[in-house]
Amino acid sequence: MTPSILIIEDDLTFATMLKTWLGKKGFEVDTAGSSSRAKKQLSARSYNLILSDLRLPDQDGIHLLAWLRNQSCTTPFIIMTSYAEIQTAVQAIKQGASNYIAKPVQPDELLKKIKEAIQKSEVPATPSEAHIEKNTPQSFLEGESEAAHQLFSYVRLVAPTQMSVLINGASGTGKEYVAHRIHELSKRNGKPFIAIDCGSIPKDLAASEFFGHIKGSFTGALNDKVGAFEEANGGTLFLDEIGNLSYEVQVQLLRALQERRIRRIGSTKEIEVDVRLVSATNENLKEAIAKGTFREDLYHRINEFTLRMPDLKERPEDILLFANFFLDQANRELERTLIGFDAAASEALQRYSWPGNLRQLKNIVKRATLLARGEFITVHDLGEEILAQPVSPATSSFALHDEEAEKKRIMNALQQTGNNKTKAALLLGIDRKTLYNKMKLYNIG
Repeated sequence: MTPSILIIEDDLTFATMLKTWLGKKGFEVDTAGSSSRAKKQLSARSYNLILSDLRLPDQDGIHLLAWLRNQSCTTPFIIMTSYAEIQTAVQAIKQGASNYIAKPVQPDELLKKIKEAIQKSEVPATPSEAHIEKNTPQSFLEGESEAAHQLFSYVRLVAPTQMSVLINGASGTGKEYVAHRIHELSKRNGKPFIAIDCGSIPKDLAASEFFGHIKGSFTGALNDKVGAFEEANGGTLFLDEIGNLSYEVQVQLLRALQERRIRRIGSTKEIEVDVRLVSATNENLKEAIAKGTFREDLYHRINEFTLRMPDLKERPEDILLFANFFLDQANRELERTLIGFDAAASEALQRYSWPGNLRQLKNIVKRATLLARGEFITVHDLGEEILAQPVSPATSSFALHDEEAEKKRIMNALQQTGNNKTKAALLLGIDRKTLYNKMKLYNIG
C-alpha cells in the first residue's frame, strides 16, 4: 500500500516542489495551505504522516499538533522550522511531534526522517518494549549539526568492525558516550562494556585494575580481584585518558593486547581474553611520544581508527538541543516541571563559548533548573558565568541601518564560516530565513 503524506505549508511553490519530489519517491501526497484547511482534510481521511510548517497563516503547527492529539490521532507529525525556531520545535517534540527538520530542507535528511517515522508507527511495540520506551529516557543526544552528523557517521562505520578506536577530544565533549555507542552498534553488544578512568588510578594499583590479583599477592590484597580485561572478556574495554598511564603499565598493556592473555598479579596461570579496545584522550599523544612519555608501538596498537570529538562551540546548532535535553534530565532528577528557556536565556546560551563543553552545559542547566521560579529558565538563573560573557561585535544584535556596512558584515560572516549559512546567521544574530533575504537583497551569491 502506498504511504500517504499531508504537507501543510503556505508557501505554494515550496509545497508543490515537495509534493512532486515525494511523489517520485513513491508517496501519495496531498497539500494544505493553512491549519484550518488541514483540519478539514484530516477529518475526511487519514494519512501515514503529516509534514507541517511551524508558521502557518492562521495557527502555528503546534496548535494543529495539539488538536490532533486531542482527537486521539497518533499519526506521525514532523515539524519544519527555521534554525531560529529550534527551541519551539523542541517543545513540539515534547508535545508529541515525531521529529523536526530545519529549513532550508535537506532532501535526503527529510526522506530519512519520514521513513523512520512511518516505520516506527507501523511496528507495534511488545509490552516489554513499550515499557522500556515509556520509562527509560534517552541517555544521550547525538545532535543535528554538520559536525555531529560527520562524527556519528564514522561511529556507525567503525562500530561493526574489530578495529581499535582512539577518541581524541577535550574534556566534557562526550567521549565515553561515543565509546559506549560503538559498543552498542558492534557485534559485541551482548557482552560487557567496561570503562576505566586511567587518570584516577594510582600508579601502584594500575596493574591490579587491569589484570586483577590473587589474595595475599601484595600488601592490601585481602581478596582475589578480577581485573578489567577479564570483566570485559568478549566485550569492549574503554580506557579513558589513556595518556595518563605510566610507562611501565603501558608495557604491560601492550603485551596483553598483543598476546591476548593476561595473568593476575601473584598468579602463574595465564587467562585468555578477547576484548575490543576503545581509548580516549584529551592530550596530544604524538607529542607525548616525542617526549618519551608514551610508547609509539602502543599508540599504533590502540589507534587503528581515530575519531575527533568536536568542541561544543564548533557545533552551535546543537547548543539549544542539548540544553533542552539536559533540562529534561534535570526535571526528572529534581522533580521539576520547567518548560524551557526564555528568549534571553536561549540567546545567552548560544553566545557563550563553553570551555567545559557538554559537561559544563549540563551542570549549568541542572543548577538553573533548581533555581528557576517560573515555568521558563531565565538568563539570571543561568548564573554570573554566562552573564559575564562579553558580546563581541560579530555576535551583537543585527540592527545596522547602513546598507553597505550591513552587506559587509554578511560577507565577512560568510567568509569566516566557510559559506556555512547556519553558522553565519548565528554569528550575525539572525535566523537563516532573514540571512537568505538579506543575501538576495544585496545580491550576495
